[in-house]
Amino acid sequence: MSGPIDPEVIELAGRVFDLARFGHTDELVAYVDAGVPVNLTNDKGDTLLLLAAYYGQADTVAALLARGADHARVNDKGQTALGAAAFKQSGEAVGHLLAAGADPDLGGQSARATAQFFGLTAMLELLDAAR
Repeated sequence: MSGPIDPEVIELAGRVFDLARFGHTDELVAYVDAGVPVNLTNDKGDTLLLLAAYYGQADTVAALLARGADHARVNDKGQTALGAAAFKQSGEAVGHLLAAGADPDLGGQSARATAQFFGLTAMLELLDAAR
């Protein structure tokens, strides 16, 4: 039986997600290495990896992938970390995700579909080169 979540736990989770967003890689991986789940997910289905990718934090993306972050996780909107990185035109983050085996066609709003919709030619070239 589960009860209400401790407010301190909610605050800590918020801090951890902010570390991913803002690219505080060393501090974030210290939390992960200490036991915070690498695939921690917020109430929208966003993982640490997806948030790091969306905010173009390529070093954070690489560090999370090195610690086993699941690049195939899809959030509640059908988006993946690869789709987020492509949307934000972060070529370095896209490269890390593709090297880890991320699928450009995964998700309801896949990386490829997103790049096509927004006319992101450079991102399409990166995604197509991975084939």
